[in-house]
Amino acid sequence: MARKVNIACLQTRAFGDASDALAHAIELATDAVAKGAQLLILPEYAGGLRTEGKLFAPPVYSEEAHPVLNGLQAFASENRVWIVLGSIAIKSDGPKFFNRTFVINDHGTIKARYTKIHLFDIELSATQSYKESEKVQPGSEACVVDTPFGKLGLSICYDLRFPNLYRDLAQAGAQILLVPAAFTKKTGQAHWHILNQARAIENGAFVVAPCAVGKVPGGGESFGHSLVIDPWGAILADGGEQTGVVVTEIDIDQVAETRSRIPSLTHDKPYQLHVVADTCESKTEENVA
Repeated sequence: MARKVNIACLQTRAFGDASDALAHAIELATDAVAKGAQLLILPEYAGGLRTEGKLFAPPVYSEEAHPVLNGLQAFASENRVWIVLGSIAIKSDGPKFFNRTFVINDHGTIKARYTKIHLFDIELSATQSYKESEKVQPGSEACVVDTPFGKLGLSICYDLRFPNLYRDLAQAGAQILLVPAAFTKKTGQAHWHILNQARAIENGAFVVAPCAVGKVPGGGESFGHSLVIDPWGAILADGGEQTGVVVTEIDIDQVAETRSRIPSLTHDKPYQLHVVADTCESKTEENVA
């Protein structure tokens, strides 16, 4: 296994049409390869996204027919690079679709899939709310995938707020935690950097978090600031607020080194939780009389 790897976050913007999304992704992927990237990672809904009020309405295809997946498989094979397609919308057997990550190896073969578990049902204000679960079928399986560059722990966007998922991934061997996202600008300004740093520190792992940037067709805006964070919590790269490519070299040996210094992943202890109610009804002889 290579101990050092050049990782690229492709900071894309949202397109309502899959063909436009693919052209944009290929343009950035070509730039990343020219800069020496070996592992390319795209954001959430990199296959296209638009909103309809509080609902997400990306272009939806079957896995076999998805033009962005097919196009990036061909690109991976032609350029001998690994690609993590942050997520695209895939048809299910029911009325909803899956928000799904694909890990593609350097032969263009799908190595692993992850379906987003935690769905973005939030109300930021009276005028800004989202209900991802209205159209998206959640997944139920976490995933760690072995690659020549280390073990990847897969997640998507809103999963970031559920630290137990990342602890389970890390304890299962994940060395690089991936967080492809389309984080909103409002929540990103408040929480994006600190949540990603927390997941890195808690687990002694690299966090690589490509985030879409800019206006979303139909309404909304993604935050950008794609991040690469080392196991000590230091930000190695920040993609800022424009589309583009962030290429960073990381050394997987830092994971073992950090975990040996702070071996908290091996220190979990079982415990019982007791909730003591405060009834505010402390009776005494005086108030009973």
